[in-house]
Amino acid sequence: MQLLAIGINHHTAPVALRERVAFPLEQIKPALGALKDLWLGSMGRGAPEAAILSTCNRTELYCATGEKAARDAAVHWLSKYHNLPVSELAPHVYALPQSEAVRHAFRVASGLDSMVLGETQIVGQMKDAVRTAAEAGAMGTYLNQLFQRTFAVAKEVRTTTEIGAQSVSMAAAAVRLAQRIFENISGQRVLFIGAGEMIELCATHFAAQKPRELVVANRTAERGEKLADRFNGRSIPLSELPARMHEFDIIVSCTASTLPIIGLGAVERAVKARRHRPIFMVDLAVPRDIEPEAGELQDVFLYTVDDLGAIVREGSASRQAAVAQAESIIDTRVQNFMQWLDARSIVPVIRHMHTQADALRRAEVERARKMLARGEDPAAVLEALSQSLTNKLIHGPTHALSRASHENRDQLIELMGGLYKHGHPAGSNDPSEN
Repeated sequence: MQLLAIGINHHTAPVALRERVAFPLEQIKPALGALKDLWLGSMGRGAPEAAILSTCNRTELYCATGEKAARDAAVHWLSKYHNLPVSELAPHVYALPQSEAVRHAFRVASGLDSMVLGETQIVGQMKDAVRTAAEAGAMGTYLNQLFQRTFAVAKEVRTTTEIGAQSVSMAAAAVRLAQRIFENISGQRVLFIGAGEMIELCATHFAAQKPRELVVANRTAERGEKLADRFNGRSIPLSELPARMHEFDIIVSCTASTLPIIGLGAVERAVKARRHRPIFMVDLAVPRDIEPEAGELQDVFLYTVDDLGAIVREGSASRQAAVAQAESIIDTRVQNFMQWLDARSIVPVIRHMHTQADALRRAEVERARKMLARGEDPAAVLEALSQSLTNKLIHGPTHALSRASHENRDQLIELMGGLYKHGHPAGSNDPSEN
């Protein structure tokens, strides 16, 4: 079985491409179903396993399949699914087989491959991806084992290293950038669009600066009101956003919308109504919530998730010792997993050997029964049974030896010596029998 991790992330592709390859949550199950049908139809070898991880920073496909051609098939499928030319996507794609895929999964879950070194949000996102794949019927023995070990490694890294200590989060970076525009955030009105985990983190950091006003706009009014109440703010319907955008000095947006919810025209009108007072905007969504052209307007300071990532990386140098420790843990756990994978690979061979040997046994027993039924001497029947079984069981090895080339014969002799050295003929001086 071949393990494979295929994807793009913030290291290999800009946000403009990542947003085109992102999977909205509601699309993941049908996408997995389509991928499984493709593999079963075109390859027809074994039941493939797959899981899709899609976040602001990455879209990744983890799969286990018996086909070595799965890599190219998966890249073409990803391109076709998102209506992207393969030539446009392929230069940004990484395809990691076997132990490289395992190491990548371990590093992602441990926060070593994140914009925010050591961040913990990715573990929850990976667990959601696994849960969705299981509900879609796309999980199996290999990916279940991979992800169980992935989460165990992430826990070990976080509890035994300082990888997450003093990490600068996206939310903290947004506050830092806002402070470059406004001398004092306490005098500003702040609007949050969305009510998910990232917006909650941002609201927590901005609320600590005691802004003049904190407002939440969300598609679901109840969630928006609940989040606003936590920070003594208020909520407004998302539909009022175009008419009221000019009221806010700071706007932070992160929704699951597949299309921009703030267009260039709306921002132009807001800037005009504000009489060119600066407006600070942070777009943490992938796909983006704010049309990128808005950032070209005078008095508009628009930052994307990639821009904040650059700010975050400024403070990562002091944690390199923890990174080295974490990488050492991961290397050991990768070796352990590959040993398990190697052991799994011989299970079908062992099962086949048992099946063949049992078929020989049953045939010889049936032959012996017929001889006994004809009244033949039982001792002679047992001798014939044992001789026939012995001859048939050693036929394969002796045939292989006789046909082996000179360079392979010594290796076969050594191997067979190891296979048979533990057997002891009846009456031998085996110390374990004394």
